[in-house]
Amino acid sequence: MLDDVFSDLRSSADKAMEALRRDLAKVRTGRAHPSMLDGVRVDYYGTTTPLAQMATVNVPEPRLITVKPWDKGQVKAIDKAIREGDLGLNPQVDGDLIRIPIPALTEDRRKEMVKVIKKNGEECKVAIRKHRRDAMELIDQLEKDGDVPGDDAERGRKKIEDTTAELVKAVETVIAGKEKDVMEV
Repeated sequence: MLDDVFSDLRSSADKAMEALRRDLAKVRTGRAHPSMLDGVRVDYYGTTTPLAQMATVNVPEPRLITVKPWDKGQVKAIDKAIREGDLGLNPQVDGDLIRIPIPALTEDRRKEMVKVIKKNGEECKVAIRKHRRDAMELIDQLEKDGDVPGDDAERGRKKIEDTTAELVKAVETVIAGKEKDVMEV
């Protein structure tokens, strides 16, 4: 019974960590990477489609992203979607290829990015603590129902606390790494 509680806690926390990593991948670090365009949706014949599903996204240089649509007629729609994507990017159309130069980040913009990173990290920590609370309530219920002896329940609570502390420390490590990437000039 307790093993199920621990595995549920671990899998829920892993999902929260994965969501954090996905969110942090979208944060600009001053270097170009294809995941910067993951949130861009293009109106593709009346259907809102992710950019990656209708074009090849490459990074030929550290400060340049190129987008080559599979359907050459969609160049203008992709250009428009990137401009309206609230990314602060200014794409340049070159025939059937779209070049997106990545401007260097200013100090103020870097500080704003760090605030976003910390906010995402705090949301992940809150999610982990919520899962801890759920696991604790489950152990309390198991103990109350008589499915788990008191000593085992106490050991289970201690293990949940230790696991939660370990997971929060892992979140802080991920945040610190991303913060270092953003602040690096």
